[in-house]
Amino acid sequence: MLLGQGRDPRSEKGVDCPGDLPLPSDENLVERAEAAREALGERVFILGHHYQRDEVIRFADTTGDSFKLAREAAARPEAEYIVFCGVHFMAESADILTSDDQHVILPDMAAGCSMADMADIAQVEDAWAQLEEAGISTRTVPVTYMNSTAAIKAFCGKNDGAVCTSSNAEVALRWAFDHVGGIEGDGKVLFFPDQHLGRNTAVLQLGLSLDDCVVYDPRLPLGGNTAKELSAARMILWRGHCSVHGRFRKEHVDAARAQVPDINVLVHPECVHDVVLEADYVGSTEYIIRTIEAAEAGSAWVIGTELNLVRRLANEHPDKTIMFLEDTVCFCSTMNRIDLPHLVWALENLVAGTAVNVIEVDADTQHWAKIALDRMLALPAPEASED
Repeated sequence: MLLGQGRDPRSEKGVDCPGDLPLPSDENLVERAEAAREALGERVFILGHHYQRDEVIRFADTTGDSFKLAREAAARPEAEYIVFCGVHFMAESADILTSDDQHVILPDMAAGCSMADMADIAQVEDAWAQLEEAGISTRTVPVTYMNSTAAIKAFCGKNDGAVCTSSNAEVALRWAFDHVGGIEGDGKVLFFPDQHLGRNTAVLQLGLSLDDCVVYDPRLPLGGNTAKELSAARMILWRGHCSVHGRFRKEHVDAARAQVPDINVLVHPECVHDVVLEADYVGSTEYIIRTIEAAEAGSAWVIGTELNLVRRLANEHPDKTIMFLEDTVCFCSTMNRIDLPHLVWALENLVAGTAVNVIEVDADTQHWAKIALDRMLALPAPEASED
């Protein structure tokens, strides 16, 4: 269960949601943010996800992907307040990994994640019950992507599973298969919520085939499969996806290569399988950033990930040609709910002595979710760590 102190400040103001949300047109927003940040000093630590707007990133003490930021928060025990400029599940993870004396704040409670929402705990528990009834659960290990709710992470903790990131998914899946007889055996992994990361990792890194993978649709009995199909499968992939990375298509890659014949195609593993097959480089957000940083001057790149990051990389590396792998705007709409007015609102309330939008994961969920996270932390680091 997740508790939030305060309503979304876009809604009608109530007694539990103090202060007015500044207008985006307020010409003093930057000055107000700087003043509040200075007044709070080391009491506050601001985290900024790579997909955030530049107007927010400029005030972040550190930037990174979801798990890197959660670890950064845990490494700052002196900070009374962790202001997480990201989305709901990220702030939950930070609360799980920080001490009870620290308070994690999400500037806008409406900043969720459509992918994380695609794996509801009630649906997951129902799916597990169906696997139990079919006699499959005893040889199945649940593995959840970091982009999931605390309740889903806790489910994995309770059922001998683990969490993974986009950079260590291969290591985590090998660990899971080792617990059910190895990759060559008949054990399986229930992977959620992103089917594409699970499929791409299983096929391209573990050597499984597409026929080894089935998609589990929680709206249908047995996920739309027969008991025989589930029993034969090695990867049971939850029907979920990223609304940003799922938009990229093979024709976008073809168009980029036609426009710039020597272009390098760099995409996130949350992209659909056909796009990943066509790419030259595939990796997590941190991997994408490092790849561009290390690229030769004059090289050309087309990147399949969130537009805020692609634009930032283009601005930071003017010696390279950097393009976006689609012909329409593709921001993460929920991530973009965190804007400068919301950040100012949260910081100024802290200065006034009020902590708004505090994220608090209940003790039982926190306990089991941390077990799943600790299992991931105990895994061998991938050859080129990207988190």
